[in-house]
Amino acid sequence: MTVKTASTLENARPALSRRFSVAPMMDWTDRHCRFFLRQLSKCALLYTEMVTTGALLHGDAARFLQHDAAEYPLALQLGGSVPLDLAACAKLAEAAGYNEVNLNVGCPSDRVQNNMIGACLMAHPALVAESIKAMQDAVDIPVTVKHRIGINGRDSYAQLCDFVGQVAATGCTSFTVHARIAILEGLSPKENRDIPPLRYDVVAQLKQDFPMLEIVLNGGIKTLEDCSTHLATFDGVMLGREAYHNPYLLAEVDQRLFGSTEAVISRSEALARMRPYIAAHLASGGAMHHVTRHMLGLAQGFHGARRFRQLLSVDIHKTNDPLGLLDQAAHLLDGR
Repeated sequence: MTVKTASTLENARPALSRRFSVAPMMDWTDRHCRFFLRQLSKCALLYTEMVTTGALLHGDAARFLQHDAAEYPLALQLGGSVPLDLAACAKLAEAAGYNEVNLNVGCPSDRVQNNMIGACLMAHPALVAESIKAMQDAVDIPVTVKHRIGINGRDSYAQLCDFVGQVAATGCTSFTVHARIAILEGLSPKENRDIPPLRYDVVAQLKQDFPMLEIVLNGGIKTLEDCSTHLATFDGVMLGREAYHNPYLLAEVDQRLFGSTEAVISRSEALARMRPYIAAHLASGGAMHHVTRHMLGLAQGFHGARRFRQLLSVDIHKTNDPLGLLDQAAHLLDGR
């Protein structure tokens, strides 16, 4: 669980591809989750949870930036709208070893709206462009943006093109597009992930009209078959909830989407690789559920999956031998 310094960056950063990525998800894609997902796929680009500029500049920056070098390729997603603050945070990200900085222009929650963060920024394309430019001027790593196809009151295709065009004019070339509008009043963040209809056709038109841009599709993608289909149109795909709840899906990503010839890791081997990491976390004073809460979907679809989840989410709080309990869970995956 190390934070890389600027002197080690060249050796630390592998080639970055956005062909397949796992979305930034609040309360989910923390460093423990990312370390686990990396055991399943070497090629997938992983994103942090959104970190606000205020948290980095006025809070415990080292804690928010903490990660393991094994997580690379890795992007830090920032939330903010003050260009100078975003530039300062981008510098912190680069110095810490992150491969990319991404600006959140998609989160619809009331809390972030009140701080001019997230999807509400789609109504302010000039400010987003200024923010992206400030970050680009501050760092050498890529600066990207993740956004919706619109927000209520600003949801026409012409307005989407205006947004993308103004941001692209800064030299930003990579846009991850959640193929839904965001309803900024009356819907919760959870409802905003389900109720507004998916409009892949809108994102496909965007790719057609901006062929020079890298367009990564996000929203509602559930299988690697879906990924392969979308990759005929888009430059990349980003999975969110499906990758979290059914993480073993990532085990075939390298072979099926990146052409790797390495053998697909088994569920039992993935869990075995996590044991030393969990032991180190326990030795440093951490609790095992900090890590294993992200691993509950590893047994999905197998007889014994319910017992596996119970061991790692309920029984874990009752035991004096957490690693022994982990070994019990591992036994349920033997040969799988």
